[in-house]
Amino acid sequence: MSESPTGYAVVVPTLVRDTLADCLAALAASTGPGPDAIVLVDDRPGPDDDPAALEHPLSVLGDLRDRTVVLRGGGRGPAAARNTGMRAVTSPWTAFLDDDVQVGPHWCAELTRDLAEAAPDTGAVQGVIAVPLPGGRRPTDRERGTAGLARAPWTAADMAYRTDVLKEAGGFDERFTRAFREDADLALRVLGAGWRIRRGRRTTRHPVGPASRWASLTEQRGNADDALMRHLHGPDWWAKAVASRGRIRRHAAITAAGLAALALAAAGRPRAAAVTGAGWAVGTGEFAWARIVPGPRTREEVVTMLVTSVLIPPAATWYRLTGLWRYRGAPYWRGTSA
Repeated sequence: MSESPTGYAVVVPTLVRDTLADCLAALAASTGPGPDAIVLVDDRPGPDDDPAALEHPLSVLGDLRDRTVVLRGGGRGPAAARNTGMRAVTSPWTAFLDDDVQVGPHWCAELTRDLAEAAPDTGAVQGVIAVPLPGGRRPTDRERGTAGLARAPWTAADMAYRTDVLKEAGGFDERFTRAFREDADLALRVLGAGWRIRRGRRTTRHPVGPASRWASLTEQRGNADDALMRHLHGPDWWAKAVASRGRIRRHAAITAAGLAALALAAAGRPRAAAVTGAGWAVGTGEFAWARIVPGPRTREEVVTMLVTSVLIPPAATWYRLTGLWRYRGAPYWRGTSA
């Protein structure tokens, strides 16, 4: 255990993406008292993944390389990877960074100050996330989604917890297998145990990374995580977590209208099918328009918004229903020593 009350270790879960080298280089270049240790958790799923892929990211650490340990995460998701890293930490504080962020030039000094200013009842101190957006045009749907991290409380992209508070809480709930809601769940448990979480002064940059034009569709899997949040924290969990309630009710209504239109048409009731089909079209059109208007309105963006706006409501509804069923009897998270 570090003798300094502000001693900290940095835990970085990673899939060894191209962004990792920039993340570690920014950390190595930051001024101020450096971390006691850097715990890099390689969460690639295959046991035979090429270890040489880590050579370049590790080489940018300079003097910090000797304080760095690499652990295997087993491909179980960022929550489990962070827990793997947490169990290796002996410092008073554990600072989590995502592998696609870049800390500021004075991050180490600012983090040390944040930790020194933490009151005894403060269990965690969050960093300030800055998302650079392009100038000269409106942001895309993907860019607006990433920019939401700047307003999100408790994001694990840059969050420092007292190590003993983390371990008492059982760490992250590993049933959250995506980078979604696992940080809010942990924060609510820590707050529920009587600790405070405050925002610090250090700043971390979170660029908008490349993604498939269909990323918004695959992100609907998060509706299952919302079902788990509801089960664990009650129907008003979104208010407790200061999160948007989202459009799941509208998505369900649009999906129901579409299914009803198909069923009525198959039953030979064209007028009723036309009415419910019109309801589906109006709901889908409103959803698409709400996504197109604030964006750049390029041909590619408009086409992507139109197609995904048709597919997202049924996908969101499906994942929410499967999540409600899957987690209907899920116990409260107690942690794991695995």
